[in-house]
Amino acid sequence: QVQLVESGGGLVAAGGSLRLSCAASGRTFRSYDMGWYRQAPGKEREFVAAVSWGGGNTYYAYYTDSVKGRFTISRDNAKNTVYLQMNSLKPEDTAIYYCAAAIGGRGTSLRDSDEYDYWGQGTQVTVSS
Repeated sequence: QVQLVESGGGLVAAGGSLRLSCAASGRTFRSYDMGWYRQAPGKEREFVAAVSWGGGNTYYAYYTDSVKGRFTISRDNAKNTVYLQMNSLKPEDTAIYYCAAAIGGRGTSLRDSDEYDYWGQGTQVTVSS
């Protein structure tokens, strides 16, 4: 069982930055693919970014097109934490952001929410215009 706790959300003006953190419990964090999703009011949850578990010591990062060049996902296995650095924020980035974990090495796409085994409670990000 893995528990995920997000933090770092808040209110920021357009063009600003925030860094979200997701702390995971357990000793097997390094064996999980990690993802970030978001859900805006009245919309479905959507994929934002993911980072692979790093089997073979190579990590792969994936992003949805709307955040490429602005968001960066990273992980610190020593701290059991995954981060989402968000720069040049736009009002359309306003949403609840969720962290998710999937058992690594299954050859999944990391973009489909059904592939994830554990979810955090979410953190609110609001970008004012």
